[in-house]
Amino acid sequence: MAAVVAEKLSRLFISVRQVPQLLAPPVPTTVSSSEQHNEAINVWTHLVATLILLLRFQQLSQRVDFGQDPHAQPLLIIITASITYLTFSTLAHLLQAKSEFWHYSFFFMDYVGVAIYQYGSALVHYYYAIEPSWHEKIQGFFMPTAALLAWLSCAGSCYAKFRYHQSAGLLGRLCQEMPSGLAYLLDISPVVHRICTASPAERTDPALLYHKCQVLFFLIGAFFFSHPYPEKLLPGKCYFFGQSHQIFHVFLVLCTLAQIEAVVLDYESRRHIYSSLQGDLAHHFSALCVFTVTCSVLTAAYMARKVRDKLSFKED
Repeated sequence: MAAVVAEKLSRLFISVRQVPQLLAPPVPTTVSSSEQHNEAINVWTHLVATLILLLRFQQLSQRVDFGQDPHAQPLLIIITASITYLTFSTLAHLLQAKSEFWHYSFFFMDYVGVAIYQYGSALVHYYYAIEPSWHEKIQGFFMPTAALLAWLSCAGSCYAKFRYHQSAGLLGRLCQEMPSGLAYLLDISPVVHRICTASPAERTDPALLYHKCQVLFFLIGAFFFSHPYPEKLLPGKCYFFGQSHQIFHVFLVLCTLAQIEAVVLDYESRRHIYSSLQGDLAHHFSALCVFTVTCSVLTAAYMARKVRDKLSFKED
């Protein structure tokens, strides 16, 4: 009996010791399983943010009628989009080392998540945060253009990943960053207009403070996404911790969390404004969201098929 118990305890101890390895991202075959890996921070930043948003959604569902209130549909879309892009990014950084095909496929999935989030951001800024004077100027083209740019962001990123991979030069960066940059300029315009035209009394609005924070966090994150600091200043010392992409992840998460809080406050306090501006268009915007998601998914699937054909040709 003592031998049996000792054997079971030994197996349990081994299983417990394997938990960190299961939670850590898989590493390429050139890296030992006992070594640290620089994807761990990228995985955990988005995984923790996903859990925070799930808890926030659970809290909101107790006081927001997502099923019956049509004006709550954009709020549901941005929360779902945020959880989706964070989850897809987590999976991409966690599982992209399984094989070359899965490396491409998981990052294509990541780009789909980013496109969904871009559309969701455009929608809630246009629906809840916009001022009537700006709405009058852009209502004819804003949402269709936002959907087009979200899809172009996905398509351009997928093509740049497939065509240029890691050695992306100017053309690769243009394919990946230009649609996303144009999308952000359009998507954030209602927020920037509101910040710039706010009266002294409106500047104390907590929602406006959160909007300012999301803009600041995004700009800081965009800087670290585009510039390899601090590793450029400290070569060889930021391999596991402190990379620019890891810092970009942190500020992108902070941007998303600040954005969600701003949108929730706008939904609760600005109904008299957005209900008169948007009318019964919430269902149309939801249908446009489904269309954008479908186009992005089909594009990613098409590019994954091209990767598979390319790899099969290389093997032959």
